[in-house]
Amino acid sequence: MNFSLYNSELFSFLFSSPTSFHAVANIESHLILRGFMRLRENERWQLAKGQSYYLTRDNGAIIAFILGSDETCEQGFRLLAAHTDSPCLQIKPHAEIKTGSFLQLGVEVYGGSLLTPWFDRDLSLAGRVCCRMSDGSLQALLVNFRRPLLTIPNVAIHFDREANKNGEINRQKHLPPILSQAIDQQLPDFNTLLFEQIHKEHLEVAVEEILSFDMFCYDFQEPAYLGARNEFISSARLDNLLSCHAGMTALGKAERKKNVLFFCANHEENGSTSASGAQGSFLDSVLQRIITDPVSLSIALNNSFLVSIDNAHATHPNHTEKSDSAHEIHLNKGPVIKRNANQRYATNSLSAAIYKDVCREAEVVPQEFVMRSDLPCGSTIGPITSARLGVRTVDIGAASLAMHSIREHTGALDPYLLYRTIEQFLKSEAHRQLLS
Repeated sequence: MNFSLYNSELFSFLFSSPTSFHAVANIESHLILRGFMRLRENERWQLAKGQSYYLTRDNGAIIAFILGSDETCEQGFRLLAAHTDSPCLQIKPHAEIKTGSFLQLGVEVYGGSLLTPWFDRDLSLAGRVCCRMSDGSLQALLVNFRRPLLTIPNVAIHFDREANKNGEINRQKHLPPILSQAIDQQLPDFNTLLFEQIHKEHLEVAVEEILSFDMFCYDFQEPAYLGARNEFISSARLDNLLSCHAGMTALGKAERKKNVLFFCANHEENGSTSASGAQGSFLDSVLQRIITDPVSLSIALNNSFLVSIDNAHATHPNHTEKSDSAHEIHLNKGPVIKRNANQRYATNSLSAAIYKDVCREAEVVPQEFVMRSDLPCGSTIGPITSARLGVRTVDIGAASLAMHSIREHTGALDPYLLYRTIEQFLKSEAHRQLLS
């Protein structure tokens, strides 16, 4: 697979995954086509060597694993971890706001989003709607309006002459997007719009009542190449669906000889504390069911290695003072190893050395990032997962600009270079060399 074909598949995945629920559904479909069998947490499992399995939790997290035909479980797992959620605007339960002739929707800010870029964009809606069906059962249905539907208009510069200096955004007052306007008819009801969309997407179901929903605004613009020579990629949700796609693709192509586990968690962008987040019990529970003997599980984890994949900050050409001059990160120059002395990333010298050896095998040259010492450092699920499992971990990711904006940017080569290292890791023995 070359980088052009890889990016084509990545673009499709990004645009068809406007929410964590859709991302998990797309990963699930990808794995089913490659022979992965579904497991459910509320059923007993019968697992066999040489087979591949997956399970989901709360529609927003997924774990897939291979029990290698050539390895015992005590020999450990090649572990991959990423997260499915991205900063965005989430619709409130009682959403409707009527202002004059306009119908707006109340929103909460999900995660640490850059808010200014959400203004004057063509926004759509997607998410999960929980319904009572005509037979009395409850069902969660995925919904995606797939068209420009909403906008958050800026106030004209004539009414705020200091807008380019201050730009203060009141989240309660300034963020509700406009959905509709009453001109010659009454304003539409939001639940009615949801009913209509469900009918369009799920022709076979009979919904009696909408009980609740998790709906999110998203940018309707498709992923695109930028630059004089198409050297950049611009898209929504690169953080962190780029990483999910790399892990999904590598896992789908992996031979069934090695023990491999891929974990996509939800809610990383707001702290990971949920049943489907990295601080929840999902991964622990699955590992304990794969390896039921506590001593064998402890041995397996000691023999395992985790690659935590989440986007990394590239050096911004207009803000070079925000980067450590000795650790400049460039687009199109390879995946980034992320380090922090205060364990905001789980990488240490041992895990960095192991990943560098994997990169050497993949013929990819990695970069190394540290935050400036006078700026606070972000984090990801690497330290959380490493601490819970006691497993050696490296935090890596593709270099990117405008992280947490509605539109993020990376190099055209970066997703493919990252993928090549993940693909190599799933068949490498490098992680065994420094085990104590």
